[in-house]
Amino acid sequence: MLRRPSLFSLALAFVALPALAHPEHGGAISGMGAGLIHPLLGVDHVLAMLAVGLWARVLGGKAVWMLPGAFVLGVAMGFALALAGVHLPAVEVGVAASVVLLGVLLGAAGRPPLAAAMALAGLFAVLHGHAHGSEFTGAAPAFAMGLLASTAVLHAAGIGLGGLLMSRRQVALTRGVGAAVAGIGLVLLGAGA
Repeated sequence: MLRRPSLFSLALAFVALPALAHPEHGGAISGMGAGLIHPLLGVDHVLAMLAVGLWARVLGGKAVWMLPGAFVLGVAMGFALALAGVHLPAVEVGVAASVVLLGVLLGAAGRPPLAAAMALAGLFAVLHGHAHGSEFTGAAPAFAMGLLASTAVLHAAGIGLGGLLMSRRQVALTRGVGAAVAGIGLVLLGAGA
């Protein structure tokens, strides 16, 4: 008989995955396909983007589209800053810290004003975009389009998960997901992202 994996075992599986979004690349990273795939290769990015979508759904109302929109805009800004050669300190640590903080906000059912939530999501996104932009080589427009599309799809998946949990009134499970995200973020942060 097949049993469903527990949230804990899923969390362990994510932690066991290598953080491949930021390896030392020997070759070029280019094209829309590379942009689509690149954010999916790092657990830090996947968790942050899913968490933003889930948090947006938990907040409800305009946050469902404004919070992911702020994140996508922030990714674009961070990517552009990296391409322009603007150095941001401790980007990788900031990316891991964003996973922790988004998990904490979900776990604590944080409900800041929408403007504050958008500013926080945008700040996190600048770090994520900068991390991707600093690794990039090749045709920027095509890669950026793929990167932003992949980000939006991950947000949509988080919104969908949030809709499922909220329709079943699974507040405790939503908080548990937030705690798991924060825990994984702490592991990433401890590993030096």
